[in-house]
Amino acid sequence: MRSLVVVRHAKSDWAGDEPDRERPLARRGLRQAPESAAWIAAHHPAVDLALVSPARRAQQTWAIVAEALPTVPEVATDERVYAAWGRDLVALVRVLPEAASTVVLVGHNPGLEELVADLTGAGIELPTSAVAVVEFEEGWGGPARLAAHGRPPA
Repeated sequence: MRSLVVVRHAKSDWAGDEPDRERPLARRGLRQAPESAAWIAAHHPAVDLALVSPARRAQQTWAIVAEALPTVPEVATDERVYAAWGRDLVALVRVLPEAASTVVLVGHNPGLEELVADLTGAGIELPTSAVAVVEFEEGWGGPARLAAHGRPPA
């Protein structure tokens, strides 16, 4: 069994005039992300790989999640995760290393919601800091099911 832990970045700060890629986490995001991180650490502590968008808010969210894990996995900052559509993310998932049994993907909407729907048929909402777990029984290319999803309190 393989698990894909899909994480939407925490709430970003729109107050500055930074370009989209450079927006940092807002105070609310800094409060929410540790809750998501704690849930991931409790339910999926043995992460083999993290695939993270290069956007600052996604990188900051991943740093908070990584800090909660017992060991930090291999991390790949992947340009393709930023502004990706669901079908693009599905293509990334289908070629994940077979040796990896748990992968965390930190990115953005609407691509992440589309990814979950494309893989599982489940239409869910992923507000900021939300987590969805997609399980695969026959490798990254096989059928998938939605095992869990939700978000911490604001």
